[in-house]
Amino acid sequence: MADPARARKLAKRISQIVASAIEHEVKDARLDYVTITDTKVTGDLHDATVYYTVLGEKLDSVPDFAGAAAALESARGMLRTKVGQGTGVRYTPTLTFVADTIPEESKRIEDLLAKAREADAEVARQATGAQHAGDVDPYKAPREEAEDDELAEEESRG
Repeated sequence: MADPARARKLAKRISQIVASAIEHEVKDARLDYVTITDTKVTGDLHDATVYYTVLGEKLDSVPDFAGAAAALESARGMLRTKVGQGTGVRYTPTLTFVADTIPEESKRIEDLLAKAREADAEVARQATGAQHAGDVDPYKAPREEAEDDELAEEESRG
């Protein structure tokens, strides 16, 4: 089992090598909008999982995840060779490419937060000018008449 700090350093280096190779050396148009977001390396340094995201050509266009996955799969051997040359480790880790879901999840969370803000604004709008349903002071003190009646009964007994 390798040192966790060494695994983190190797993962960072693999991210840099793969991103650079995709940008400069792999000649596949499907990888033009691919960004490497993170890499995780197993404790034995034999397997690396490379996370990527795909952007659309334009802001409102749908990204081609299937094309990017196929292009990364076809370039896996060449990318592993580049990782082996760039890291200098005894055993070059196998590369697994996984689409990163963080952008979609962050958009979903932003949408949920926007809905919550709208609901809070609606509640605040309804609360303006509203009055409490009960009395102003729901915690009334006991009536003083009852205390006077109890004192009178005690005096009459005693």
